[in-house]
Amino acid sequence: MDGYHGGSRLPARQLRLALAQMNTHVGALDTNLARIVQFAEDAYAAGAQVVCFPELAIPGYPPEDLLLKPGFVEDNLAALARLTDKSAKWEDMTLIVGFADRDNDLYNAAAILRVS
Repeated sequence: MDGYHGGSRLPARQLRLALAQMNTHVGALDTNLARIVQFAEDAYAAGAQVVCFPELAIPGYPPEDLLLKPGFVEDNLAALARLTDKSAKWEDMTLIVGFADRDNDLYNAAAILRVS
């Protein structure tokens, strides 16, 4: 059944997916961001099209009481913004990155970053 894909005769396409298994450091936003950037660089060099990072990769898991500290969620959002800026060099690669978000409540969120 070579070339058979989901009930059609279209050739199967390949997706190069990288899973970034990393131990984050709770509250170490700059350290976590540097590790995310390094993983993304390595994945890009290996030809990955999508790289997935762990839950709460930016603030570290589990952030617990740090989420209640004034400014921590905003600092984590600023780190996400810096990652967004850095992602411009990884054309045609999608990053899925965990972070903490807030509006009326706190959220465990994932950002999808892509430059095409």
